[in-house]
Amino acid sequence: MRSNQLGRSTVQVTELGFGGGPLGGLFAPLDDATAAGALDAAWESGIRYFDTSPHYGIGHSERRTGELLSGKARADFTLSTKVGRLLVPQDPQGRRDESFEVPATHRRVWDFSRDGVRRSVEDSLTRMGVDRIDLLLLHDAERHFEDALREGHPALAELRAEGVVGAIGAGMYHPGQLATLVKESDVDVVMLSGRYTLLDHSALDELLPACTDRGVSVLAASVFNSGLLATDRPAKDAPFDYAPAGPELVRRAHRLADACEAHGVTLPQVAMAFPLRHPAVAGIVVGMRTADEVRRNVAAFGAPVPDGVWDDLRGEGLLDERAPVHG
Repeated sequence: MRSNQLGRSTVQVTELGFGGGPLGGLFAPLDDATAAGALDAAWESGIRYFDTSPHYGIGHSERRTGELLSGKARADFTLSTKVGRLLVPQDPQGRRDESFEVPATHRRVWDFSRDGVRRSVEDSLTRMGVDRIDLLLLHDAERHFEDALREGHPALAELRAEGVVGAIGAGMYHPGQLATLVKESDVDVVMLSGRYTLLDHSALDELLPACTDRGVSVLAASVFNSGLLATDRPAKDAPFDYAPAGPELVRRAHRLADACEAHGVTLPQVAMAFPLRHPAVAGIVVGMRTADEVRRNVAAFGAPVPDGVWDDLRGEGLLDERAPVHG
């Protein structure tokens, strides 16, 4: 599997990265054995980039990721995690976490201050059992953007200078705010969730040109828009960005699937291939929860996509004319 360098850093990622959200019990509970099976399958398939966060299952995803990687040579994989939410212990009193299917043993406290960032990193290093983080990202800072830009980013840059972190950036949904970060700071990479996909091209307006101009790499996450593009034919109740897609989006996804089928490829195959056609995109990150899901995604990722697919999608008005798809 090919690897690419992130911005001006020395950090490299495989073009397909393992997204650790499901390892935290996203949408449904997940036991340790199933999580370990998914991570083992990813490693066996050649994936060497693993992304996680304290937010994912209030620490479960980081712990599980660290347990798998503990048996691997540190130089053989790339690990990213995130800051912005501190985990504070609490008595779960029989409650489940509000976002993930795990006991509510901790609560999240927003904190993009220097002290909060450093404390979050120390906690993450302990949970994962590593001594450094390859890529550190400001996480979900949309409603705390000024704090993240003015306080969080300098804290990340300080950690990078100290060698605790190899590359820095932010993982967010808002392409406009990420573009501001790219223009006003020295980040190496941004992780963009759901805004450069077959169904959403909004990153072409400002973010992707800014990244190209500044030499900042992009990691495209949520390339399936949380489910609508994840199957050959979307179901009526398929989600888009974690909410019901609505009939117009479902119809558009079926039109995309029609063009894919006409060329002997599937909607998920093309959905994974599309972001990587842009020169600023260094990799995609796909959340996976089982070994079978990993193997399916790796097989789909490796399938060649004929150029005719892109021509048909553009001819049908389903792809933005600005999106690079050839060469």
